[in-house]
Amino acid sequence: MDVGFNAFDMERIKSSSKFFVSLLVVTLIFTSCSFDKLYQSKQRAKIHAYEQIDFQNLMKRYMAKEGAVEDDVEGIYSVSLVVTKRSKGFLSNVEKEKVTLRNENYQQVAIIRDTFNPNREYLEIELDPRYSISYSVRGEFNRLSDSNILMYNHFDSRKDNTTYTFTYDQDRDMLEGVRKVNKGQAEYMYKLTYMKLHPKEAEISRR
Repeated sequence: MDVGFNAFDMERIKSSSKFFVSLLVVTLIFTSCSFDKLYQSKQRAKIHAYEQIDFQNLMKRYMAKEGAVEDDVEGIYSVSLVVTKRSKGFLSNVEKEKVTLRNENYQQVAIIRDTFNPNREYLEIELDPRYSISYSVRGEFNRLSDSNILMYNHFDSRKDNTTYTFTYDQDRDMLEGVRKVNKGQAEYMYKLTYMKLHPKEAEISRR
């Protein structure tokens, strides 16, 4: 009696194996996400013996310290991004401009003076409300002499970064950065807008 597998049986076994592997991967991802959400939910519902303070409120207290007037760039900001494409049409000298991407208030960051690193004046910390153990340094600022212009390096990864030129408008509590990239015959302008959430200029002037 021939008890060997034919080609059809082998193909069915391979298909079944792939299905079970895929199912296992999906189950692990779902379980991981569920545990993460469960942990966050428990942390929020947890009753502590002592008063609790998250990093964002800690930063607000730091910004409210004496001497904040001397370092007006420091603060908590809401970040928006607009990407504009500027190019000429086919067989035309008329330059057209259109917005290709707009992302309003997609992130909150804290900009604080860095007294430990001699190569930068300020560092930018991403305020991710999902995690409170550690925060990612996503960029660094250096001011040009005593002007309101700052050079900003945004860290896309540990090795790659992009550079923006920022201006600081103290009266409007706002930082605006621009980066231009040429691709073929088109020019793309990336504009970052940082609206300061805390401390506001009006809050500082009332001290």
